[in-house]
Amino acid sequence: MKFAFFTHVPWPEGTEPAQILAETTEQIQYAEELGFVSAWLAEHHFTRYSMVPSSLILATHLAARTSKIRLGTAVLVSPLHNPMRLAEDAAMLDLVSNGRLDVGFGRGSGGYEYYGYGLDPAESAERFQDSIKIVQGLWTTPGFSYESRFNKLDDINLVPPPLQQPHPPIYIAATRTPATLEFLISTGHNLCIAVVQDTADALALCHRFVELSAAAGDHRPMSEIPFFRYFYVAETEEQARRDTEDRINWVADIMQWRRQIDTGSEVYRRMDDWRRQRTQLPDSYDYLSVNRAVIGTPDQCVAQIKELQAHGIDYFGCNFDFGGMSRDKVMRSMELFSQEVMPRLG
Repeated sequence: MKFAFFTHVPWPEGTEPAQILAETTEQIQYAEELGFVSAWLAEHHFTRYSMVPSSLILATHLAARTSKIRLGTAVLVSPLHNPMRLAEDAAMLDLVSNGRLDVGFGRGSGGYEYYGYGLDPAESAERFQDSIKIVQGLWTTPGFSYESRFNKLDDINLVPPPLQQPHPPIYIAATRTPATLEFLISTGHNLCIAVVQDTADALALCHRFVELSAAAGDHRPMSEIPFFRYFYVAETEEQARRDTEDRINWVADIMQWRRQIDTGSEVYRRMDDWRRQRTQLPDSYDYLSVNRAVIGTPDQCVAQIKELQAHGIDYFGCNFDFGGMSRDKVMRSMELFSQEVMPRLG
């Protein structure tokens, strides 16, 4: 089984961005030392949920401080970018990382991110497909030309080209939108599974993807799908809950909160004020810890991951630092995972 590290790089109140980035770098260097094959970075805008508006910049920083671990984007919100610039920056990163780049694309989840960029969220699907076609075309085609409602390229040559040929691996995040899954199948790219999907729904999507891929003659295996979950392992079940409950609740709260905001964001507002004024509670810790996470003792975590293996999942991604978990707890969970969980999963 392959293991991946994943982080949103959350920015809870009372913490400093520079310290968070230093700790994220330390965690990914440690993940490389422990034998993780990849580290994946989210992209979000205008929110404490994730303080990384440019995962390619952070991945370039990490490329200079690691040597073996692959660096992935989960995901680049490509409709918010100029696709030519995105193709150039990603190709440059592929070169400086010596071909260690995996590129995940997605449409994003925050309406206020689109409004902040002056874009209509209703156009996101069309812009999303457009951007991926352009990026891949520039990576692979000399004198690339393309015209659509949003972009026009005439005889463009990408300089420099990416190191990996024909291009860095492309992954696409899909949830419940049939159009995204259909596009994914038609382009022959791979699926990646985000932590925001319930495990049962995510597994059903994986099986559907494999079936449709086989029907299209592409035969993409389940084993190559990065499957990300919130993850925490502790010596006892009680400690696991004690260490994670408020952090999972913070994630649930901020996800609910930011969905209510069309313009601006929650960054300079108080979460306690939001908690007092809301009329509906988000999903509970008990629900999220079962349906979107693997949390518990080493034995419990091994059993849960083996259940995923039984469905064909063979590329498991751990979101260790969710909701701003303290550095010591993240590092201890990673250490325990490497000693007590990884060896029992092959």
